[in-house]
Amino acid sequence: MSPQHVSPPAMSNASACWCGASHSDSPSKKPRSLWQARRAFLQLGGAVAASAALPAVAQVEVGNASRLRHLVPAEELEQAAEQQYAQLLQQANAQGALMASNHAQTQRLQRIARDLIPFCTKWNDRAAQWKWAVALIRSDDINAFCMPGGKIAFFTGIIEKLQLTDDEVAMIMGHEMAHALREHSREQLAKNSATSIGISLGAQLLGLGDVGNYAARLGGQLLSLRFSRNDESDADLVGLEIAARAGYNPNAAVSLWEKMGRTTGSNSNGLSFLSTHPSGPERIRELQRNVPRVEGLYQQARRG
Repeated sequence: MSPQHVSPPAMSNASACWCGASHSDSPSKKPRSLWQARRAFLQLGGAVAASAALPAVAQVEVGNASRLRHLVPAEELEQAAEQQYAQLLQQANAQGALMASNHAQTQRLQRIARDLIPFCTKWNDRAAQWKWAVALIRSDDINAFCMPGGKIAFFTGIIEKLQLTDDEVAMIMGHEMAHALREHSREQLAKNSATSIGISLGAQLLGLGDVGNYAARLGGQLLSLRFSRNDESDADLVGLEIAARAGYNPNAAVSLWEKMGRTTGSNSNGLSFLSTHPSGPERIRELQRNVPRVEGLYQQARRG
């Protein structure tokens, strides 16, 4: 099945793929893997131009991005992510598991992503050149993510089991975008690669070793990376602001994680998202403290 392109002005003709890794049971004559339905994906791009209208000052407070990420060239990591995303999309296609581009939920994700993308370059200038893409995967798994370079995937399980509103979908998508924008994967791979080949940060800054090329070859690890608690908090707050600027109710971040907490307590299966994004009272309290900071952005977007 060939990719379907969406014409400007809403989106650009950017290549796109999907990635994911887990397994679930399926009915007879269907493969035992996370891929369980039809295939489709969506490219997003042209909307980034609207980011020029962004307010200059962030409303949430997050630390500076780690300097350690500079050990891994951004271009190489984004290329590695795109290749992995393409390979996994091919796997999904072969198993008939990606939802069609005209499916209502795929179009819903497309619309929400199109709303959020213009507010991403505030956090990372490179996002203006990313070939944004969204894939919807038929799977019972509760999961969603955004790889370096803007490659987004949602599983139907996270939408259906949590009965997500548009505002809650936007909070998840903004959170995952924030991981990519803040280059958390790049930082984590830099830490892993520098440790595994015994090259210090100081040596690399002096031009020694080959950390960058080595880390780029670790693109296959992107889906297994676990972010730190600080990274998760960082993504929560940046995603909250992105979604609020796009006109999505920031209070949905609180209701979302309350749903996540209830799901954690009642079901231990299919919680891929929760294994890397643990819910808890402190996470919810931190979001509650920050909702008032972005409420004005939300109200301004709604009036606009």
